[in-house]
Amino acid sequence: MSFADLNLVEPLLRAIRDEGYLEPMPIQVQAIPHVLAGRDLMGCAQTGTGKTAAFALPILQRLCTEPRRGHGHHVIRVLVLTPTRELASQIGDSFAAYGRHTDVRHTVIFGGVRQAPQTRALHAGVDVLVATPGRLLDLMGQNLVRFGGLEVFVLDEADRMLDMGFIPDVRRIVRALPTERQTLFFSATLPVNIQRLAGSMVRDPVRAEVAPAATTVESVEQRVYFVERAKKRDLLLHLLKDSPDISRALVFTRTKHGADRVARHLQRAGVQTQSIHGNKSQGARERALARFKTGGARLLVATDIAARGIDIESVSHVINYDMPDEPGAYVHRIGRTARAGAAGAALSFCEAHQVPLLLEIEKLIRKQLTIIDEHPYRTFDYVRPGEGGRPARPPRRRRLLRRRGRRSRLR
Repeated sequence: MSFADLNLVEPLLRAIRDEGYLEPMPIQVQAIPHVLAGRDLMGCAQTGTGKTAAFALPILQRLCTEPRRGHGHHVIRVLVLTPTRELASQIGDSFAAYGRHTDVRHTVIFGGVRQAPQTRALHAGVDVLVATPGRLLDLMGQNLVRFGGLEVFVLDEADRMLDMGFIPDVRRIVRALPTERQTLFFSATLPVNIQRLAGSMVRDPVRAEVAPAATTVESVEQRVYFVERAKKRDLLLHLLKDSPDISRALVFTRTKHGADRVARHLQRAGVQTQSIHGNKSQGARERALARFKTGGARLLVATDIAARGIDIESVSHVINYDMPDEPGAYVHRIGRTARAGAAGAALSFCEAHQVPLLLEIEKLIRKQLTIIDEHPYRTFDYVRPGEGGRPARPPRRRRLLRRRGRRSRLR
């Protein structure tokens, strides 16, 4: 199937050719005809599957071919709500790229930067507004944003909105929107609470799903290294030295300070590294991301929130320097590599007390990670439950920590 078979207009087809895309991806094949027909949609797709184009292309076609609903020129016709600044910027870039041969106007608003340029863009008039919840609510509170002429609402990364505590803000925003609208609801996973949220927003939706919920990209090679915290930096440098195929890697840490510490350690070792997290200004985050994109840095060290939605071609590896706090975050992290059908690898550094979390991840993704036995910094041994006759229990250190916890509570 070609993009022309999806009945897209020539200005969009020309932009798609400009971007070098030849065939639509599965989520686009499933979603675009229904969005063009005006149906509400629930889309479930892993990151890197072409989800943004699945809603941006039919929205641009609607704006090009259908007249406004009588609310004047350059009213906001489309709102795209997304959880992070980086993802908002990338969605804005997609609307700019696909809409380059149209007169559709868009702008992106998020916090962490001056409000004045965003306000000027709104006053000039936009058709598509891409926003994060916090800054949008601020502007709504100042009566600078009105949605009387809104036709389409897109909620992207709904599961991450839930993780980040944005659902109350999302509900406040939705209450301010016209009830007569088209709603497109996208999420990487569709657990029960996300389905309930969708049910309160969409009407008689069609469902587009290109992979079972909570599965990982099949082309990602997933390996785990058992190593204690004190040896993680040494293991990371060892892998970078002995694995030249790690050409462009995202390194995930649990905390902002941890990201800075890992980045400084790598830089002192001569590895070109950038870091992004919530304590950095938006300008610093954009500069770090630009250096990583253009090859000026081999590694980008990031926290989960800062890295959500990063869409960078040719990320060869995702390295979980710190294991995620919950299994679902693992799926989101490793989705940064093996995008658009490319191959990739995910390397996870697992401490002894985190083995139960590893087992939960394997249960969630319905796949066992490859344990790398041969590396110089392995500090403990573990055999999965049911393998080699060993009982299903965590390593000894975990049991000791539990006993200590019980003693401390008794005191």
